[in-house]
Amino acid sequence: MRVLGIETSCDETASAVVEDGYKLLSNVVTSSVDLHAAFGGVVPEIAARSHLEIITPVIEQALKTARTTWDDIDAIAVTQGPGLIGSLLIGVLTARTLAIAKNKPLFPVNHLQAHVFATFLTKTALPGYVLPVKQPEFPLLALIVSGGHSQLALFQKPGKYQLLGQTTDDAVGEAYDKVAKMLGLAYPG
Repeated sequence: MRVLGIETSCDETASAVVEDGYKLLSNVVTSSVDLHAAFGGVVPEIAARSHLEIITPVIEQALKTARTTWDDIDAIAVTQGPGLIGSLLIGVLTARTLAIAKNKPLFPVNHLQAHVFATFLTKTALPGYVLPVKQPEFPLLALIVSGGHSQLALFQKPGKYQLLGQTTDDAVGEAYDKVAKMLGLAYPG
């Protein structure tokens, strides 16, 4: 089974093709970090506009890199949250449109859970990627340190987890950016 994934939760537009839940066939990421540098942080409207401009070429490159056609794709997965609403909207609407046009099932994905399940990717032919030798086993304790979220969660099985703790204000990534700005350092911190 081949799944096309689409991710637009913040300032990076990404698409990948994964086979059978563990084999990474492609991973294309385009960042708009240079557009946000002048502001010292992500500007949601600029991020959304950037996604709109680049999402189609990113998806096309992911398919090309994976040597995959739409006939080979069995489903589409898309980040539905959490994240910046404008950025998420671009990804979700693109995925919905493609799912209808290509007659593919669509699966919404929580991007924080996706961080954890990325560790289940164990095979790739892509240069520069070092993946785990084997998949983690349940139950598992996950520390999720993302740009806008920091969480500690206990996963009993896929889809069933208990949130043990999380940041209530700034996440680690945001704190780094703010401290860097205060110290006169470049963005991102």
